[in-house]
Amino acid sequence: MTGGRWPAFRHAGFTFYWLSSLLASFAVQISSVSVAWQVYDITRDPFDLGLVGLIQFTPAFLLVLVTGAAADRFGRRTIMAAALLGEGSCAILLLWFAWTGIDHVWPIFLVLAAFGISRAFFNPASSSLVANLVPAGHLANAIALSTTARQIATIAGPVAGGLLYGLSATTAYSIAVFFFIAAGLLVTFIPRPARRMTTEPVALQTILAGFSYIWREPVVLGAISLDLFAVLLGGAVALMPVYARDILDLGPWGLGLLRAAPGVGAILVGFWLAFHPLRDHAGIILLVFVGLFGLATAIFGLSTTTWISILALLFVGGCDMVSVYIRETMIQIWTPDALRGRVNAVNMVFVGASNELGEFRAGAMAAWIGTVAAVSLGGIATLSVALLWARLFPDMRRIRHLDGRH
Repeated sequence: MTGGRWPAFRHAGFTFYWLSSLLASFAVQISSVSVAWQVYDITRDPFDLGLVGLIQFTPAFLLVLVTGAAADRFGRRTIMAAALLGEGSCAILLLWFAWTGIDHVWPIFLVLAAFGISRAFFNPASSSLVANLVPAGHLANAIALSTTARQIATIAGPVAGGLLYGLSATTAYSIAVFFFIAAGLLVTFIPRPARRMTTEPVALQTILAGFSYIWREPVVLGAISLDLFAVLLGGAVALMPVYARDILDLGPWGLGLLRAAPGVGAILVGFWLAFHPLRDHAGIILLVFVGLFGLATAIFGLSTTTWISILALLFVGGCDMVSVYIRETMIQIWTPDALRGRVNAVNMVFVGASNELGEFRAGAMAAWIGTVAAVSLGGIATLSVALLWARLFPDMRRIRHLDGRH
């Protein structure tokens, strides 16, 4: 993995970071699947499954001003290690609940809130640390590899979690605890990066500096808002059960295929980008692939043929991977290191909000105008967003290189 094709792995700090992120992502996915099964086993109420996701997302939203400032003021390695320790401790408590056979869910929800707080601190620190571990010329490759690792965990993690929970809940949580501990230990092997932490006094202006910078910098504002509206309008994950059951007539196994297809497409494209980094016209390519993401979503929405639907979802995942790769690189390169934590905290909240609100938008529109219309019109709206953003953010459209030359 250290050859010329993947230059980011030439840096030992990034290699430890990548392995830690992979294990942490697997641990999160295994824990998420297991706790959902555990909660539903106790209450048999689908509403509680919605609370599982909401409780974990809420801390990132409420603490966005704190988590980003912490990532800029304190050591990002230290925050990552502490957050992983917190997540591992939460997994231990979930393991204890499973071992003792708890029969009510409020203690689980309290642990999930603590888990969400740990994730809220982990994400901006982790995202900001990448740029401190590799030179600017290798940053795009590092982001492609990091994103691919998360996609691998997103696909394989739930499967592993389901299989492990099938053995026993304690087995699933034990593996998650082990992965969290291993991820935390790997963080300690990351060499201390050379960066100057902010010495600005703690004040409202300092805390809000991430929002202020995003608003002033058209490239960063364009990249973050493009993702927000593209996912908000083009998200179709929430309606996949409808397609699997009522439109494509596939059943539960087909739902698994539909859910896995975007991730498979993202992984394939992620590895391709790791071998073949973009050399030029990054801004135009970003807008084109966001448009293709919307077009592929519309094709999926209209399709009544299984192989066309799966192929469209493969393209959805692949196009989204190109978009994530370019946007995340833009945000890291165009943001001063002293502000990366605060900017990344805002970005993470926007990403989480777009996913949550996108699922709500899809469900509400499906109830109003029908599932096929909701998905296909959402895809067309995403295509329109790409065209509109090309006019609203010409600086972003004109970006050519992702190697720090701007």
